[in-house]
Amino acid sequence: MRSTLYLKFILLYIILGFLGVFTTATLGRQLLLNQLVATTSASLYREASLITSNYLPSYFSGNTTSWAVHSQLNAMRIYLDASLWFVEADGTLITSSNLENTTAPDQIEDFDPAEIGGQQYVTGSYHDYFQEEVMTVMSPVIQGFSTRGYLLLHQPVSILETRCSQMMKPFYITLAVIYFLSLIFLVGFHYLVYRPLRQITEAATQYASGNLDYEIPVYTQDEMGYLSASLNYMSSQLKDMEDYQKKIVANVSHDFRSPLTSIKGYVEAMTDGTIPPELHEKYLNIILFETERLTDLTHDLLTLNEFDTKELLLDKTAFPIQDMIKHTAASFEGVCTGKRISIELLLLPEKIMVYADSRKIQQVLYNLIDNAIKFSEYESTVTIEVTQRGGKIYVSIKDTGIGIPKKELGKIWERFYKSDLSRGKDKKGTGLGLAIVKEAIQAHDEHINVISTEGVGTEFLFSLTRAS
Repeated sequence: MRSTLYLKFILLYIILGFLGVFTTATLGRQLLLNQLVATTSASLYREASLITSNYLPSYFSGNTTSWAVHSQLNAMRIYLDASLWFVEADGTLITSSNLENTTAPDQIEDFDPAEIGGQQYVTGSYHDYFQEEVMTVMSPVIQGFSTRGYLLLHQPVSILETRCSQMMKPFYITLAVIYFLSLIFLVGFHYLVYRPLRQITEAATQYASGNLDYEIPVYTQDEMGYLSASLNYMSSQLKDMEDYQKKIVANVSHDFRSPLTSIKGYVEAMTDGTIPPELHEKYLNIILFETERLTDLTHDLLTLNEFDTKELLLDKTAFPIQDMIKHTAASFEGVCTGKRISIELLLLPEKIMVYADSRKIQQVLYNLIDNAIKFSEYESTVTIEVTQRGGKIYVSIKDTGIGIPKKELGKIWERFYKSDLSRGKDKKGTGLGLAIVKEAIQAHDEHINVISTEGVGTEFLFSLTRAS
């Protein structure tokens, strides 16, 4: 960054200054000089026309002497800062008034009044009579409807160049002031763009190297500030995700290690004879129980992985939700009989069709009913109720069990989370059931809520879209 972007802007700043001075000194000066030449030639021609129309014709009529004409031309030379030649029609000099170091010829060689052409002036040395470049203006003297002579005005171009140089000084001063004022832009770029961009680049480097604790200072509310705040937020999210992944790995490792340790211990004991053959059946049942725990954990992890990798494709169809509730509830008959728990179904009289992925919704129902039975007391009731409001179908699963402490209500959806109350009642749970429920409902763009009072019971309520 230091050797590229910043140096590029400094180089562009220097080039801008050079081009500004060069353009002003060449193109600007030439344009101004051309304008001065055009303006001055028009002014000289206007003065020459006034003299040739109002004063010089009297010379040819005999009313004015050559000396008087010479005196008039001397006055005009001082006023116009130019050499004035008064010649006859063939170029013969009558009188003249010249600037310093210039003289007029007695006869202009190859005199041609038409040499000026359609312009009011010509530039050059005028038949090599001048040592420097002059601007020549010619005006005819008309007397008696005929051209009797000409008045030629020769003004050195150096006078115009000097005047142009004097007029260019304010432009150079203005250009210098603008150039130095543009330093404000360079300084502004440094503090408003380059430094924040450098900090953002440094942050990206730190994040790439694994340092997610690096934080970009945010001082502005513009795009740079927004980008810095977004990167800070991204780093915090990545850090949380990293911590979350470490927590998941720790939890998975713990949940896998415990049953595997039990299985390994019992198998080794059975193999080396520590456990006698008559007790093998008892410990094989324990091994089977631990194996089922591993199977459930693996299945739940695979299910959640479908949501995490965004590869879950819902196979939505219209199906009768109340029939699914009946079948799912019937699958818990054995568990309910052992705990003397009854399942009460409060269903609508008509057939209710919903539009959803039947396999995912059945999994949701299974997990919620399983939780309700798991945390219910002996000889209690689990109530499943279906209601309809608008175009939505609502399913409620309510138990009269131990309930969920208020401070833990927001955590029950977290993966591997088990409340302190649940740890003592269920040794088989993976802590992933409610996480799967929430992911499945959200994948359908639906909502699920929980209402629970510790020692009273818990109710889960989720919505589904009714089929047309």
